[in-house]
Amino acid sequence: MRPVLAVNALTLAYGTKVIQHDLDFEVPRGSIFAVMGGSGCGKSTLLQAMIGLLRPRSGTIHVEGEDYWACSAARRAVIDRRFGVLFQSSALWSAMTVGENVALPMQMFTRLDANAVHRAVEFKLGLVGLDDAIDLRPSELSGGMRKRAGLARALALDPDVLFFDEPSAGLDPVTSRRLDDLIVNLRDGLGATIVLVSHELPSLFAIADDGVFLDGETKTAIAHGSPARMRDTCHAPAVAAFMHREWVGAAS
Repeated sequence: MRPVLAVNALTLAYGTKVIQHDLDFEVPRGSIFAVMGGSGCGKSTLLQAMIGLLRPRSGTIHVEGEDYWACSAARRAVIDRRFGVLFQSSALWSAMTVGENVALPMQMFTRLDANAVHRAVEFKLGLVGLDDAIDLRPSELSGGMRKRAGLARALALDPDVLFFDEPSAGLDPVTSRRLDDLIVNLRDGLGATIVLVSHELPSLFAIADDGVFLDGETKTAIAHGSPARMRDTCHAPAVAAFMHREWVGAAS
């Protein structure tokens, strides 16, 4: 089966500073794929390239077999609508209600009338357990609720691929576990493919079934596979230190 995403010989840079180079991996359809590594290694930079916010220095990113960065801007915009993104900050518009935030992509990119948009907003909020928050402002929500509101907006256009940038950042362990459960339920219920950028080992071990480890020293990927497999079989010092030190701390 063709992967949803395929990254080949990818090099990412800001000006003359190379962040990661020669990245090669595939994201299988229906997987929860983790991009792992220590702080500052380039995880979020890779995410930006995969969702169209940063043009790579070289290499390719194929989406369903189509070379994303070789496409015209108009074609990339069409592909982008198959992506849903939950940024670390949730990126909600503070002047809008939760419902208005979720409605915005539908108003911009579909021809649904106002009643259809409202019904769709209610449905998306129901999926993430925020049925009663439609008229609230983001400032009235807890951190976990803001994450779920951002997720509802990411679901607005029924994406094939959902990208999460550090979704558990700033959440307490109980709220983080609930968000993990929600991500798995969305994958299983909607058939979406998940790409998860994270350094939170409890979440990664709980939900990720495949992934890649980015090394900040060599500036490339040094391990592939599930977090559990990396923990148990990878002997690269950077991977072992990352997996075992943080896992022991999280379990204590």
